[in-house]
Amino acid sequence: MMHHPIPKNAWCEIYLDRFSKNLELALDLVPQGTRFCAVLKADAYGHGISQTVPLVREQGVDCIGITSNSEAREVRNTGFAGSLIRLRAATQVEIDQAVHDRVEEQVGSLQTARYLSVLIKSGRYQMGAHLSLNAKGMSRDGLEISTVAGQETCRRIVGTLGEKIVGICSHFPSNDKEHLRQNSKLFQQQVDWVLANSKLKRKDLLIHAGSSLTLISEEHVKTDMFRCGAILYGILKPELGFLPTMELKARVVSIGDYPMGTTVGYDRSKLLEQDGRLACISIGYANGFRRNGFERSIVSINGNSCPVVGKISMNTIVADVTEMKEVQVGDEVVIFGGAHANKIGRDSAEHQFETIMADLYSDWGLRNPRKYR
Repeated sequence: MMHHPIPKNAWCEIYLDRFSKNLELALDLVPQGTRFCAVLKADAYGHGISQTVPLVREQGVDCIGITSNSEAREVRNTGFAGSLIRLRAATQVEIDQAVHDRVEEQVGSLQTARYLSVLIKSGRYQMGAHLSLNAKGMSRDGLEISTVAGQETCRRIVGTLGEKIVGICSHFPSNDKEHLRQNSKLFQQQVDWVLANSKLKRKDLLIHAGSSLTLISEEHVKTDMFRCGAILYGILKPELGFLPTMELKARVVSIGDYPMGTTVGYDRSKLLEQDGRLACISIGYANGFRRNGFERSIVSINGNSCPVVGKISMNTIVADVTEMKEVQVGDEVVIFGGAHANKIGRDSAEHQFETIMADLYSDWGLRNPRKYR
């Protein structure tokens, strides 16, 4: 019996050559002597860690940022032997189970420091740890040392971990030029305070803060390493040559002619004001085509833009193809991307779904099959 491949209802096309080119362009922006951390959290923003790590290694990047243990394991399974930093706080269970994959943990609480100390004394945790400072920033897992209580906690963390602290880090909440200047200055002041109130030596530490947006900002930020994700996936700065690395596609599965007065979608959300030709497309909110795209979404079929009509269903959407007699069942539908003049780009996608591309990429890539180009 012949086994035919199962057709994909909706899928992501991943352009690995674009990822490599984006990485090359990003590395060219990094000041000489500054390290680079490739952020591959959320399974490389939905692109697939197993496919992207070899490209990172190829260009000599020796630091990767992840968040989950499953991501850490997949990075190590590719043969990556460099630094692997978790970019958030972790539970004790996560820390314990990530020891095998040599994950460097962030420490923003005395509880975490004490647990790491137990693992260190047992010989199980042999990596360094990164002291995470809030510096009036994200206020999620960094230690705020602008208070007396925070300063005392910091002293105790450093006293507990000592030379196992190999880095001090922060995450800036805003890349507005003035905000970035303020946060960067405060972070450096707090790093100086830590050094003045401990036995830690500046020469032994990696002081790092800043993301893709920080890297491309016009504000000079002092950091030993940039941790960048978005720029690798072509989300930023197309004028510098950065290209989107993902496209989202589906297919026309049905075409019908409907008379004026017909309603379309749940709750009769669309009323045809004239006779129309409608195409049913094999994608819906289960695939990441969000329901808030109602009444402002478009798709591209055969290089032509078509409005989406009616509310978004779980596995289908409907497009008005009244003026496109050549559309047929089986035609490819572009939800995001495309090489033609009517391609659907970042601005259009972010407007349709009222969110940022990093959110859309990770959502689409984790929900749908991926096809690598």
